[in-house]
Amino acid sequence: MHGRRDPEQKPWMFTVDRAWPQPDDVLSPFGIWIAEVMLQQTQLQVVLPYWERWMEVFPTLERLAEAREHDVLLLWQGLGYYSRARRLLAGAKQLMGQIAPASSTTLSAWPMDLDGWLLLPGIGRTTAGGILSSAFNSPLAILDGNVRRVLARLQAHPKPPARDQALCWQWSEALVAAAPGRARDLNQALMDLGATVCTPRSPNCGCCPWQMHCAAYAAGDVERYPVKDTPRAVPFQVIGVGVVLNEAGEVLIDQRLNEGLLGGLWEFPGGKQEPGEAIVQTIARELQEELAIEVSVGEELISLDHAYSHKKLRFVVHLCQWQKGEPQPLASQQVRWVRPESLSDYPFPAANARIIAALLDHVS
Repeated sequence: MHGRRDPEQKPWMFTVDRAWPQPDDVLSPFGIWIAEVMLQQTQLQVVLPYWERWMEVFPTLERLAEAREHDVLLLWQGLGYYSRARRLLAGAKQLMGQIAPASSTTLSAWPMDLDGWLLLPGIGRTTAGGILSSAFNSPLAILDGNVRRVLARLQAHPKPPARDQALCWQWSEALVAAAPGRARDLNQALMDLGATVCTPRSPNCGCCPWQMHCAAYAAGDVERYPVKDTPRAVPFQVIGVGVVLNEAGEVLIDQRLNEGLLGGLWEFPGGKQEPGEAIVQTIARELQEELAIEVSVGEELISLDHAYSHKKLRFVVHLCQWQKGEPQPLASQQVRWVRPESLSDYPFPAANARIIAALLDHVS
């Protein structure tokens, strides 16, 4: 029962002398907490460089709690699901608020049970169990996507796991109970088994330690499991975007409201194309409705497709020249004129990286 024991892959899972922890060892909950939240909906190889940069800038709970949201979002830029970053910041402030004024350490800030972690924003049962079992070797189960897949195949379960969460939790808890004092090792091994062997497609059953106990393997149809619900149609939308320049060569950006998937990030203004509407009309209308400005819509700068989990978007981006009207944040937090070369100082959604690159190429 062991996972990827390489400090270069999972540095948060090792002691200060880069050794895999013994059952009685305690690891820093801070680095594990950050990693667990980053790993929600994101693969390890993507997370690792973000985690390393994060720990350089915010190495302690105190430093994170003192940070500006702008700096947190800028560091998170490109990782997606930005509400996770805002919840980390809120959680750090909440944890620091639990420390007695006379205390000189943050040890007392860390919850030692499941209920304590569940009180923090953005922390569910799997994340809490992962933090506690990893940091303190607490005998708690987890049930992330990799673990659900392993268990569903092991049992050849005939239903989608999401419809049988309670049963899946029972299976995971039973495995932890069968390995007293090894919850940390077991949970890591389960996650890594799903990530490296029992993969969604083309699983490597030949090297699986549970091959002879796997009902899906015995049935000769491993990839049938886990059983999936019929996929829903993903809506497609065209978004008209205006890169608005003024006479000084500055570009107009606005900051999204904090609610929603990309809350708090900066973007180039625009909106959804209506049926029968030309894209240049979309851009002019959206800038009038959202910013109370009039622009002349010029040439197309770039067109790009971007997929989210719940929808697919095509951004059609045009250069625009500001004509009149003082920009107002009618549908955003704030608006700002900035030099194109200063755009890197602002956290943008990932889809905007190519827009910024095209703009810089255009003005250079």
